Amino acid sequence: MIKSMTGFGRGEYSDGKRNVICEIKTVNHRYADISVKMPKRYSFAEEKIKVQIKEKMKRGKADVSIMVENLTEGDLTVRLNAPVARQYIDNLKELKDGYELKGDIDLSLVSSMPDVLKVIPDVEDEEEVMTVISGAVDMAAGKLEEMRAAEGGKLAEDLLMRGELIRAIVKKIEVRAPLVAQEYREKLRIRISELLEGKVDVPEDRILIEAAVFADKASITEELVRLDSHMLQLKTFLTESDGTVGKKLDFLVQEMNREANTIGSKANDLEITSLMLETKSEIEKIREQVQNIE
Repeated sequence: MIKSMTGFGRGEYSDGKRNVICEIKTVNHRYADISVKMPKRYSFAEEKIKVQIKEKMKRGKADVSIMVENLTEGDLTVRLNAPVARQYIDNLKELKDGYELKGDIDLSLVSSMPDVLKVIPDVEDEEEVMTVISGAVDMAAGKLEEMRAAEGGKLAEDLLMRGELIRAIVKKIEVRAPLVAQEYREKLRIRISELLEGKVDVPEDRILIEAAVFADKASITEELVRLDSHMLQLKTFLTESDGTVGKKLDFLVQEMNREANTIGSKANDLEITSLMLETKSEIEKIREQVQNIE
């Protein structure tokens, strides 16, 4: 099954104490590169999250966001920061006495000051928390895989279509190629006749030798066979592979371009050159699409 490297998945899981939301966004990348953004208190879960995602994603850059909501009282501890409270009281007294200000320094005022009372999250059971986070990650990764598979299916359809289009062009070139040497032979005979103004008969065997040398240099039979073979291999990768094939396809496209360039340089024929320009255009479109395949 062909998968795209771009996609998005979202999962939400709750155990009654906490609600965890996981979002995963992926884009193209040569390798599996996963970064996790989450509250610092849950950093113990980061590596486990990466391992969990890598089970379903072999290539691509993934940005993972973990959000934890609905904490219960059992997850919180309220603490008094006594040194900070003492500094506030001392400074308020100094302010009041120094400037002869009115007003009481009471509980309501002091407790409202920043950092006097701090709510501190308290994770007591990492395994329990990991279960909730893992549930959200699993759901998000599943949604992500569905999207990547759907997009991969569309990419495969497009690539198969372009592969068949190139094979059709190759067939046209195979029909045209043998005629190039024949036309060259006729053009050579006419050109020689024009230069000699018909005063000297040129041996037919000399013309045939020159035509044969040209035909050998301009022969593109092997390149056409290899290019067609690459198209068949492309089809095999797209329809029979059950793993990551992006790197293999990338190498295959390089070989396609190599054969196309050789055919274009050897053909010495305007019609074949035009067909090869069309072929190279399709190969470039294949190359662009392949960059997005896992």
